[in-house]
Amino acid sequence: MCNRRPVAVSQNTCCIARLLVGLLLFAVLSPIIPQASGEQFDPHKPYALIFGTVWGPDDRPVYGVRVHIRRADQKKAKWELYSNHSGEFAQRLPAGKADYVVWVDTKGLKSISGNKLEPGPEVTVHIEGDERADIGLHLK
Repeated sequence: MCNRRPVAVSQNTCCIARLLVGLLLFAVLSPIIPQASGEQFDPHKPYALIFGTVWGPDDRPVYGVRVHIRRADQKKAKWELYSNHSGEFAQRLPAGKADYVVWVDTKGLKSISGNKLEPGPEVTVHIEGDERADIGLHLK
């Protein structure tokens, strides 16, 4: 018979073990997650880029504006993103000849003075290949 007494495992050891298991699962599953979203990014495949800035009525960049992008031949937005603190946004698109429509959603947005911000006109962007298109979206 064995006369060994059970060793007590400290709470810190359990936390460290759980953390290591979590990190291991993350490392194993993280390459799988982008495939499940349906939209994969292949770093070796060419792409186009729409880069833009959202401008307010005072010609200053506007933060947190929701930007929508869709192909011109479709009705629903395929991409939705937000302008950053510099009013800028960027979206990668498949390379190739296509037209895209870009517009903003100003629901709930107000200027510093409290006035409701209105969207300006939609912008149509023509892409020929793997290029960058720079645009400006102006709020009223």
